[in-house]
Amino acid sequence: MPDAPDHENLKLLQRVLDEINPQSVVTSAKQDENMTRFLGRLASQQRREPKRPEIIFLPNVDFGLEISKQRLLSGNYAFIPDSMTTTEKIIFLSSIIPFDCLLTVRALGGLLKFLGRRRIGVELEDYNISIPILGFKKFVLTHLVSIDRDTYSVLQIFKSESHPSVYKVASGLKEGLSLFGILNRCRCKWGEKLLRLWFTRPTHDLEELNSRLDVIQFFLLPQNLDMAQMLHRLLGHIKNVPLILKRMKLSHTKVSDWQVLYKTVYSALGLRDACRSLPQSIPLFRDIAQEFSDDLHHIISLIGKVVDFEGSFAANHFTVLPSIDPEIDEKKQKLVGLPSFLTEVAWKELESLDSRIPSCSVIYIPLIGFLLSIPRLPSMVEASDFEIEGLEFMFLSEEKLHYRSARTKELDALLGDLHCDIRDRETLLMYQLQCQVLARAAVLTRVLDLASRLDVLLALASAARDYGYSRPHYSPQLLGVRIQNGRHPLMELCARTFVPNSAECGGNRGRVKVITGPNSSGKSIYLKQVAKAVNNATEQSLVLMDEFGKGTNTVDGLALLAAVLRHWLSLGPMCPHIFVATNFLSLFQLQLLPQGPLMQYLTMETCEDGNDLVFFYRVCEGVANASHASHTAAQARLPDKLISRGKEVSDLIRSGKPIKPIKELLKEKQMENCQTLVEKFLKLDLEDPNLDLEIFMSQEVLPAATTIL
Repeated sequence: MPDAPDHENLKLLQRVLDEINPQSVVTSAKQDENMTRFLGRLASQQRREPKRPEIIFLPNVDFGLEISKQRLLSGNYAFIPDSMTTTEKIIFLSSIIPFDCLLTVRALGGLLKFLGRRRIGVELEDYNISIPILGFKKFVLTHLVSIDRDTYSVLQIFKSESHPSVYKVASGLKEGLSLFGILNRCRCKWGEKLLRLWFTRPTHDLEELNSRLDVIQFFLLPQNLDMAQMLHRLLGHIKNVPLILKRMKLSHTKVSDWQVLYKTVYSALGLRDACRSLPQSIPLFRDIAQEFSDDLHHIISLIGKVVDFEGSFAANHFTVLPSIDPEIDEKKQKLVGLPSFLTEVAWKELESLDSRIPSCSVIYIPLIGFLLSIPRLPSMVEASDFEIEGLEFMFLSEEKLHYRSARTKELDALLGDLHCDIRDRETLLMYQLQCQVLARAAVLTRVLDLASRLDVLLALASAARDYGYSRPHYSPQLLGVRIQNGRHPLMELCARTFVPNSAECGGNRGRVKVITGPNSSGKSIYLKQVAKAVNNATEQSLVLMDEFGKGTNTVDGLALLAAVLRHWLSLGPMCPHIFVATNFLSLFQLQLLPQGPLMQYLTMETCEDGNDLVFFYRVCEGVANASHASHTAAQARLPDKLISRGKEVSDLIRSGKPIKPIKELLKEKQMENCQTLVEKFLKLDLEDPNLDLEIFMSQEVLPAATTIL
């Protein structure tokens, strides 16, 4: 029985009961009748028109308040016991569905109408069978962190790559080097889906985050390593239960489905027994221990006692174990002794046949029955030669003639179609077994939910153990980020050495951090190890800007960067937390940014050793005095002449002097162009009467003259 409702719920219940009256029901029924006619005309029109992409618009009447309430209160809910009275059912639903929220009621009513129209899950059932609803889940969006698609790509949270196997090219992509890729150690597909869901819908609900971290921290303890590995092995047998349940509803169950379901339930019971030995103060362990009910024992007991897995796989169809059905056992026993019995019948048939027939046999063919089979004689050429007195010719196959005789007809009457009778009886038992499983579908769905959650947290614990991750601590009082010796999870796997860096932003000081330093000194990596960037910045947002403005000319890019930063600085305490990496040193040299407590200048620590530049990859206070682009170019092994020319051009720009091309390079280019033109001329066949020298002059010589002279 549901809990007794409080005073407010009783008032709400009374209001709901008052609003549901016969008149509203009649009106709703009439509206449904009109809607049925409308949909009928629409369907006939669509049959005449070409196939187009389907766009579904539900009429406004489907979202009517009264009819929506009626649908909600008359729905087929698998989680409500049949023993409940109408009043008890209404009280129970009022504790789940906020009937005082009219928009929610209208939306749920329209959704139920859509599901009923599509007949999802009950396509083959009678039309009076309604859609079974397994439960209602509430999704709250206020605790989700908004992250745009570009951020996922830039931070390499996800990264798709083409599959290297030629057999899987058409099947799609595989996960490349990404945060999701290195953390995804899930053993079941549903765990992998949940991990991806957590990544695409990150939450800032501290209670939810800490509940996840409690489980991870528990499995990181050395004494719990064996338990974690055992649970991970069990999770590998948790399979796609919803697909199996769907096949059961449609009576399309395969032999492998029963084996998969058996292993899934067996593993779920193992998870339950293991979690009962773990601290019940952790909600996940407590939920698994309590909600993996005895219904699982009932399911696995039925499957184990009924299904003959070895026989089913050998026969490629559902078979039952002995002693389940006496009628099936009797018929199977007859089948076992049938070969020797048919041999005796064949000897008797041979005695009554023509002496020219050397041998015969009596065979059994499902759906046809018992037949007498004799070899085709050389004299049997025409169809009329197949006729034998006392026998009814059936068909010719592989030089064997098949007949019905008095004895085979007697066998049909005595034994019947054994194979079909057994199959029909076993199919009936399979249907009864499916009904028992489907009646307990709710616990199987809950198994999948909790097992996938445990799978994800075990995967994260395994990654945290291998990579040396530490538990983050969340505080509702701290509006910012404080990282001690932070590491980039991907870069530290690829780099020979990785230098951790700390980061802190909070309060009203240092909200805007401008980071400078030479190219390749680690500015971008520092930003990426800090982020969870958002699209629309607020005072609680974290904004990362890497080389902002480099896609346009220097003056415009510098102006845009300064304008954006000055805008945020003007917000004062409402300024978001900002990290900016830039090589626009003029931003500081020209003093384009206002000074104040919100500003903080950081740089990547370096040291010049003669002509070499040593990177420490460590963040410190200050501003870089140069970008050291030439050193970065040298590390990239660009030609020395190119680097020298780059320095020369850079000095000319700083001094405001004109840039002139190098004469030696011009001469070399002219000689190359001359050589090319001469080679083309020497290839001409001057004795060819079809040769047109004017075309050669206009298409080859004249265009090349500008680069030669």
